Amino acid sequence: MGNCCSDEIGHGAGRHSVGPAASAVEAASAAADRFLRSRGAGASTQIELSLAASNLGDQEYFSKSNPMVVVYSKKNDGALEEIGRTEVILNSLNPSWNAKINLQYQFEVLQQLVFQIYDIDPQFHDVSEKMLKLEEQQFLGEAICLLSDVVTKQNRLLNIKLGVSEHNLPNPSKFGELTVQADESAGSKALMEMVFRCSDLEIKDLLSKSDPFLLISRISENGMPVPICKTEVRKNDLNPKWKPVILNLQQIGSKENPLVIECFNFSSNGKHDLVGKIVKSVAELENMYHSQNGENFFVPANTAHDCHSKEVLKSQVYVEKYFENNRHTFLDYISAGCQLNLMVAIDYTASNGNPRLPDSLHYIDPNGRPNAYQRVILEFGDILQYYDPAKRFPSWGYGARPIDGPVSHCFNLNGSAYQPEVEGIQGIMSAYISALRNVSLAGPTLFGPLISTATAIASQSLISNQQKYFILLIVTDGVVTDFQETIDAIIKASDFPLSIVVVGVGGADFKEMEFLDPNKGERLESSTGRVASRDVIQFAPMKDVHGAGISIVQSLLAEIPGQFMTYMRTRETQAIS
Repeated sequence: MGNCCSDEIGHGAGRHSVGPAASAVEAASAAADRFLRSRGAGASTQIELSLAASNLGDQEYFSKSNPMVVVYSKKNDGALEEIGRTEVILNSLNPSWNAKINLQYQFEVLQQLVFQIYDIDPQFHDVSEKMLKLEEQQFLGEAICLLSDVVTKQNRLLNIKLGVSEHNLPNPSKFGELTVQADESAGSKALMEMVFRCSDLEIKDLLSKSDPFLLISRISENGMPVPICKTEVRKNDLNPKWKPVILNLQQIGSKENPLVIECFNFSSNGKHDLVGKIVKSVAELENMYHSQNGENFFVPANTAHDCHSKEVLKSQVYVEKYFENNRHTFLDYISAGCQLNLMVAIDYTASNGNPRLPDSLHYIDPNGRPNAYQRVILEFGDILQYYDPAKRFPSWGYGARPIDGPVSHCFNLNGSAYQPEVEGIQGIMSAYISALRNVSLAGPTLFGPLISTATAIASQSLISNQQKYFILLIVTDGVVTDFQETIDAIIKASDFPLSIVVVGVGGADFKEMEFLDPNKGERLESSTGRVASRDVIQFAPMKDVHGAGISIVQSLLAEIPGQFMTYMRTRETQAIS
């Protein structure tokens, strides 16, 4: 996935981590990550689709067909957006096209693809494929799939039966089959790791030293910088040294392309002050490492007459480490059989209101409109279900009193005394509604038992050598009361293949939940003095609004591949040592 810095290959290093990195330092880093996103940084992997077909329906009377594939992305509103066309293969019912269809894979987005095959009339063979009018060609069949269907298959290869849509075919009895193979671009695996340090930074804060971080951007075709990576924030440090920055060749294009490296002084209001910047290619940064020479920062001069003039500063930046290698990517693990297993925990405390009344967060609308809990589960499930072939999801409730029993802070939604799994996302929805009829809403809100139960499952999976990584989704309408128990459970969970996502629903004041968000929270430390081994938890209220049409769910899901890769890298390091 889109790479960043520090201790993970993913989306936003340091964001929402706990432990020593989750002190005020990482709190600042989390906010700086949002700054990175606000400036247009994306996190995705470039994919090349290779296409072949077999046993196509022959619509020609005197020769075989001349097939071409047109590939579309299907949007949420049903509209089709063309993303590429293959070349035309002459006289073939079993074509294998050379042209690659390039697109961006985004884990947090449901990407539906539509493949339409056309028989190109010989009179148009001198016309460029891009200029062909499809309504003048013979339709041979259509295939539809999700990009996640392809990348989760072994070897990332998917066979799809061709069918007919609204097109009318003279001979609709035979359509054949389409084979789709997805490969990551070579640049996504070629990684460059660098350690930057600075000397004699300018003091920007009145009452303390500066809190610097670096933002790295590539230069786009139109000359504008596009952010691709950032470091963590160093508190009160005029001679900072940051954790390693990891870039891939896909992000930068080539080692000769210029990068803009900007040093900012962090500000909690998001208006970070520019300390200085340099413009260097990766090749030049590598030379800086070998020579151990520093480069002076500069800032644009304060003059309206010459926008190209600059002021050179005494502050310098150094490349203390430079290293190139190839590493496994998130999709390498997924296509090799590693599964993502969704777990769901739902808040049944009394603060949700009487489920029979329309103002309750648990009200089940007879017209089928989902409530807040159902919306969160559906949005997460729509993405994650495709990464778990068995589609059996552990599902719990908490904060309720089952019939003839004490208040439970982790009970199986399906009513089973032993087995928490339900089948499919609809199985979660059915169990959720059934539990509403069979428990009494109570309280308080405790997360410790839920996280401990999920950790036990992840631990057992690890012992059994299963290729699974778990995502625990906790949906809540209020603030936890077992703060220390929750912290202890989070820190223990960081050692296992588990990520925790907490989503707040309703209109409650979630300010006290900010201890789950390093942007505002304090350092998390267990009751025994332990800190987390990695970043495992995120929190956001559904009422928060993210820019660029990104939903809260998408923003939270976007962090999962990075947390997954951090865990995998930690495991690999342990195996080597």
